[in-house]
Amino acid sequence: MPALDHRQEAARAFDAMRCGGIAIVPNDVGYAAMAHSYDALQRIFDTKGRAPTKLNAMIGHNQLHRRLHRCSTRGREIVAAITEDYDLPLGVIAPADFTDPFLARLDPRVIEASTRDGTLLMLLNAGQFHFALSELSDAQDTAIFGSSANLTLQGTHFSVEAIEPEIRAIADVIVDYGVLKYKPYGCSSTLLDVESLTVYRHGIAYETIAWILKKHFGLSLTPVPS
Repeated sequence: MPALDHRQEAARAFDAMRCGGIAIVPNDVGYAAMAHSYDALQRIFDTKGRAPTKLNAMIGHNQLHRRLHRCSTRGREIVAAITEDYDLPLGVIAPADFTDPFLARLDPRVIEASTRDGTLLMLLNAGQFHFALSELSDAQDTAIFGSSANLTLQGTHFSVEAIEPEIRAIADVIVDYGVLKYKPYGCSSTLLDVESLTVYRHGIAYETIAWILKKHFGLSLTPVPS
């Protein structure tokens, strides 16, 4: 018998979010505060003290990426190389199809708080719980958005115990997976616009991601600032 039932844990969090609640969930890249409704997402922002200019990220898997992102062939190959061939997490930024029912049925305020210039940020390949939650999101046509479970500028947390009490207090469900996989990095996922190659965050495995693009595509990314 497995020690963890990822589907069951994901369903518990998903049901709370679908009903308007907030869930603190484990991704390999850090614990996140996630929600579906605008009011819940706004409560996360207000509690974190997050600037209005910051955007929510959507959780997803490669199937949702291929369905919603409008990428060039090169863009799709970059995503596949990083997240499938090399099995690394990535925050993918790319133009999206907002006429797709998955996005079109969302509260316009959620779209406004989660997109910029026609692009959508989707976190891919962030662990087995993340994949199970993404499957539920896809199957139920219920988009899940959020950001790291921490007060603003306090850094990503890789254990529930490290999350500030104010953040834990707003959660209807907390899914505790202990200390998460990428804690040694001390930061969250790399955020990359796979069309413009703009790096919005030098995060987990960035040096490897830059090496992948150089080796397989002949492309150079910006170096990590000193």
